[in-house]
Amino acid sequence: MKKTKKRSDCPVSTSLDIWGDKWSLLIIRDLMFAKECTYGDFLKSPEGIATNILASRLEVLEENELIEKLDHPDSKAKVLYRLAKKGIDLLPIMIEINLWAEKYFPIPADRKAMLKEVKKDKTAFIKSKIKELETR
Repeated sequence: MKKTKKRSDCPVSTSLDIWGDKWSLLIIRDLMFAKECTYGDFLKSPEGIATNILASRLEVLEENELIEKLDHPDSKAKVLYRLAKKGIDLLPIMIEINLWAEKYFPIPADRKAMLKEVKKDKTAFIKSKIKELETR
């Protein structure tokens, strides 16, 4: 496994070396909140990631064991991506980012509905979502 070069031993810096670019958390978001994700699915996201950037970010996330590739059940030409344990463990961070964004920006209705559930019982929501992600 190729390791991402660390700038320092600071936990924030070390983490950002893996997922702190403009695109990686969006890929992780899609894997957390969509049922299935293929390369083509990522390309359809509204943010408009370029193919070369997508390929690079998927490679870095896989090398650092945040995601994994699976054979697609319907096509030998496609690959399914899913979160690995290290990627699933980012769920609480993603929830907090969404809560912060809700406070300062307009957010889509589906995300508001999710955050309503989060606010009822954040711990239960996270446990349930982690269980769902681990069984995909």
